[in-house]
Amino acid sequence: MKLFNRIIAFALFSAAFLAPLPLATSAMAQSATVAALAKPTSLPEIAIGSAKAPVTITEYASMSCPHCAAFGENVFPMLRSKYIDTGKVRFVFREFPLDIKAAAASMLARCIGKDDPEKYLGAVAILFKQQDRLMDQTRDTLKLIGKLNGMSEEDVETCEKDQALLDKLAADQKYAFDVLKVDSTPTFFVNGDRVKGAMSFEELEARLKPLLKR
Repeated sequence: MKLFNRIIAFALFSAAFLAPLPLATSAMAQSATVAALAKPTSLPEIAIGSAKAPVTITEYASMSCPHCAAFGENVFPMLRSKYIDTGKVRFVFREFPLDIKAAAASMLARCIGKDDPEKYLGAVAILFKQQDRLMDQTRDTLKLIGKLNGMSEEDVETCEKDQALLDKLAADQKYAFDVLKVDSTPTFFVNGDRVKGAMSFEELEARLKPLLKR
């Protein structure tokens, strides 16, 4: 009986000692994800907000994704005005095209932006607003949006035939899939914590507030 009691006592002690490990493991995994997200991408980073912001949100989106468009039109403006422009959040946008039409749209946004995040995100906003037309009349819509941003039809065609740009886009998507386990859009990383699927502003804000209190 004494031996049995000692075994039980040791088991209880071990359970108490090891209980925090799942949390520690989770924290380590999140830290590893943050490190993976910080690695340089093939394409220039599209980021706005203070580099010293306590929270970084990274979004993986496809130009053909309705939920991504809804986030861009309905949630992002409030996120920007309340948290990004006030220095509380750094926002990173990354492409994860789900089809060739989305890839073509992402390439156009890159050509319009010319590594300027604001110009790039402005082009993305237009592409999202024209998403239905983009899916139905891809070539004409790309040419129209290019024209609105000072590009000729030849400029747009040259952009869409840029194999090096397409290769970099594909390489970044492969990294996201293989390393970060992104397999759908939108996928968000909030300080390394993965969130799959659409979020309302209220849901996003509920995630942000605890992080901003630390």
